[in-house]
Amino acid sequence: MELSIYNVQGQETGRKVQLNDAIFGLEPNDHAIYLDVKQYLANNRQGTSKSKQRSEIAGSTRKLGRQKGGGGARPGDIKSPVRVGGGRIFGPVPRDYSFKLNKKVKQLARKSALSLRASQNQIMVLDELSFEAPKTKKMIELLEKLNISGKKVLFILSDKNNFVLLSARNIQRAKVVTVNELNTYTIMNSNVVVFTEASVSALEGIFNA
Repeated sequence: MELSIYNVQGQETGRKVQLNDAIFGLEPNDHAIYLDVKQYLANNRQGTSKSKQRSEIAGSTRKLGRQKGGGGARPGDIKSPVRVGGGRIFGPVPRDYSFKLNKKVKQLARKSALSLRASQNQIMVLDELSFEAPKTKKMIELLEKLNISGKKVLFILSDKNNFVLLSARNIQRAKVVTVNELNTYTIMNSNVVVFTEASVSALEGIFNA
């Protein structure tokens, strides 16, 4: 698959880049994408929700009423779950939601997500992306010149660039990652994926490693 290379002015440079079909030309595996996204979201859950059970409530265990003749259910102590202020039945307890996923499945999921974006013509390639200083205004201008303003945009760089990262930080629908930080969730959570020419080569190196 060939894509035109654009500059930061939003103009075609006249050069093209050949995307590797082994990464961008697969038949997307929906189940692999589902599993990888599920793992990402599960691993980010804190799992700290907690409610007090009957044994953890402070109070007397004295029986508050007689066994029979009250006209209602058999009364228990003040910690009974059916009483106001009592313990909670089957309430949440701290737990770890994370789970492991096979490395090959995660790799297939990322390739499938990229192939899906490629098939939908939602991938762009820039010759380079760098700023002399962190300027949100410059990033907004770049999005407008590329005609992707208002969309969820994922910029993928070959190496970390703090100026680009800080320029996009205050833009709600823009996210900047390096090829090493790339995951299935961020790809699927974007409408347009913007690579730099160097990051395309770096990505191929990671998958072929």
